[in-house]
Amino acid sequence: MVIIAVFPGQGAQTPGFLHPWLDLDGARERLAAYSDQAQVDLIAAGTEWDADRIRDTQVAQPLIVAASLLSYAALTADGARPAGTAGHSVGELAALAAAGVLTEADALRLVGIRGRAMAEAAAAAQTGMSAVIGGDPSAVLARLGELELTPANHNGAGQIVAAGPLGALAELAATPPRGTRVIPLQVAGAFHTGYMAPAVDTLRAAAAAVEASDPTLTLWTNSDGSVVHSGRAAVDLMVAQIASPVRWDLCMASFAEHGVTGIIELSPAGTLTGLAKRALRGVPAVAVKTPDDLAAATALLSGEAA
Repeated sequence: MVIIAVFPGQGAQTPGFLHPWLDLDGARERLAAYSDQAQVDLIAAGTEWDADRIRDTQVAQPLIVAASLLSYAALTADGARPAGTAGHSVGELAALAAAGVLTEADALRLVGIRGRAMAEAAAAAQTGMSAVIGGDPSAVLARLGELELTPANHNGAGQIVAAGPLGALAELAATPPRGTRVIPLQVAGAFHTGYMAPAVDTLRAAAAAVEASDPTLTLWTNSDGSVVHSGRAAVDLMVAQIASPVRWDLCMASFAEHGVTGIIELSPAGTLTGLAKRALRGVPAVAVKTPDDLAAATALLSGEAA
């Protein structure tokens, strides 16, 4: 039995999604500490702020990582732990904390810095991202090349995310590759492209001052889907990933190669389990959206799931 925990990326948040989590013992205190570390009022962001406000990169990123770590703490409160972990984009910071590479405090400090640096980089140019669903992958990549767009996320299950200037994204939507749908994403810039290079430098300087331990769980990297054994290497890959494509497709292929038998996606969950159900058919997946989902996740983790 190889059960792994996965952590979602930016865009998974929705207004008010933290409300039910505040009923857990110690949750409010934990989120207050996270807020201090990330320099964002995460309780207000997750319970009161509207969709536009939590879409802001410097809010969304720490909000997602905080929710992921809060729900992971609830899942593992009895001492049970998954065999491995991976995070999509900013979710890698939650995965690094879950694997023991970073402390929770360092993960929240770094995600606060990451969010602010990426927001600043995004403000320098009118860019964005769009998901391209379906079609022939080679034809999709060829079309992106014609428009000088970057395939920023290879998500697997027939989904590639294009990133670049808003004009080129509009042209992609107007004349998409055959058999595809183009869906604009609610993000503020062309993440995982060269537009984010200034943010890489900022986060690299901050990460250099943080102690990194070798992972105590199997840890996959978005860079190429491989398993990372060195904590410092994992941190370096997380930093470089800001301006490099996310290869979630390769992560899922590696999950299969390593015999993963179950996947638990932590809050705000749903996106990664959806991809897994299409790309890893037959592998049970639980999305922990609220505390009510913890029972099913615990049953899968303990081997008691039907």
